[in-house]
Amino acid sequence: MHQENKSICVVGLGYVGLPLAVEFGKKFDTIGLDINTKRIEELKQHFDRTLEVDEAGLKASSRLTFTSVPSDINSASIFIITVPTPVDQFNNPDLTPVRKATETVAHNLKAGDIVIYESTVYPGVTEDYCVPILEKISGLTFNKDFFCGYSPERINPGDKHHTLTKIRKVTSGSTPEIANEIDELYSSIITAGTFKASSIKVAESAKVIENAQRDINIAFVNELAKIFNLLKIDTSEVLEAAGTKWNFLPFKPGLVGGHCIGVDPFYLAQKAKEVGYHPEIILAGRRLNDSMGPYVATQFIKLLIQSERKIKGQDVLVLGITFKENCPDIRNSRVIDIIRELESYEMNVHVYDPWADKAEVEHEYGITLTSELSDLSKFQGIIAAVGHEQFLQLDLPDETNGPVIYDVKGIFPKNKVAARL
Repeated sequence: MHQENKSICVVGLGYVGLPLAVEFGKKFDTIGLDINTKRIEELKQHFDRTLEVDEAGLKASSRLTFTSVPSDINSASIFIITVPTPVDQFNNPDLTPVRKATETVAHNLKAGDIVIYESTVYPGVTEDYCVPILEKISGLTFNKDFFCGYSPERINPGDKHHTLTKIRKVTSGSTPEIANEIDELYSSIITAGTFKASSIKVAESAKVIENAQRDINIAFVNELAKIFNLLKIDTSEVLEAAGTKWNFLPFKPGLVGGHCIGVDPFYLAQKAKEVGYHPEIILAGRRLNDSMGPYVATQFIKLLIQSERKIKGQDVLVLGITFKENCPDIRNSRVIDIIRELESYEMNVHVYDPWADKAEVEHEYGITLTSELSDLSKFQGIIAAVGHEQFLQLDLPDETNGPVIYDVKGIFPKNKVAARL
C-alpha cells in the first residue's frame, strides 16, 4: 500500500479531531472539516481555542487545509469521523452528530474509500447504524466498494504529557486487509504504538468500558467521602494511608463531568438494555457521581450556618467552571450543579475561571463570569470547584474574618479551609 498517496479527511475539529488532523497533516494531504465557520477561520490563522495545539504545531502541519464546505472533502480517500457523542436530557445516547457526519461523508464516498470512526459509541454503531447510512446515500456496497474501521480516541484534554502520539492506539477494520491498512496508517503517526483489535465491535467495546471503569472507581471514592464526612474523618488522609499498598488504585473524590467519563457509561448501559440486561453497577456509579454537585453545595451551606453566616442574598464565590483543571473545556461540567443548588438558596453566586471562554459560558450556562478577583473577603464563602494552577496563587483571607472555604479538589492547605471533599 502506498499510503503517502492517500488523502485523509478528518470530520470534526474539536479536542479529538484537531490534534489528529495536525499529525496526519505532517505526512499526508489532509483536509480538516468542521461546520463551525468561526472555528475554521481561527484555525486558518493558526489559533486553536481549545489550546490543544499551539501556533507552532499548526504551522508545522504543512499538508493540512481547513474547510467548512462539505463538497471540499471529495478528494479524500480516507475519512475519519471525530464528532461528539453526547446524551440527551434523559441520558439516552444522542447519535445526531455521528449521523450527520456520516451523511456528509456518504455524499462524498467513492469506490475504494475507507471510513474510520473515533467517536465514542456503544458496540455495533459503526456496522449496524452507520454503514446502512453510508450504503443508502452513496449507493455503494459495504466491504465490496467501501470499507470501515474503528479506532477509539484517547485524548485527555489539557494533558500536555499524554498527547496523541504518546498514547497507544487501538485500531480495527471491517476486513483483515483493511484492519492491517488502518493499523499501518495510525502506526505512521503514533510513536507509542498500536493495538489491532480482532473486530470493530471489540474496539468499540474497549473504548466505552475505559471510561465506565474510571467512572465506577471515582464513584467508589465519592461514596467513601460521604461516609468519612459523617464519621468526621479526613478522606484525603485515609486515601493517602491506603495508597501505601502497592495495588491500591489512586482515585480521588470529586465532580465527574466532561465529554467522556460522565457520558460513556450511558452508551454501554443503553446497549445492555437493548439485549435485555439492566446494568446495576454502571448506573449506580452514574447516579452517585451525578449527586456530588448538590452534595457539595449542601455541605457548604451547612458550614455557613455553623459559622453563623447569612445565606439568602449573600455573595459567594465558585472557583472554576471547566470540567477539569488547567483546561478550557466546559462541556458537561458538573460545577453547574453546585451553582444551581446555591442559587436555589437565593444566594448571589459569582463564578471565576481564568481558563473558560466567557462567551461560551454565557451561551452554555447563562452565567456571566467574574472578570477578576480583588477582595476575597467580601464573600461569605468560597467553593474551590476546579484545581486550576492560578488558584494556588490566591492570597486566602484568614477564616476568622474571611469567607468560609470548601475545597472540593484539595488544592489549598488544610489549615486554610473549613472543609475538603
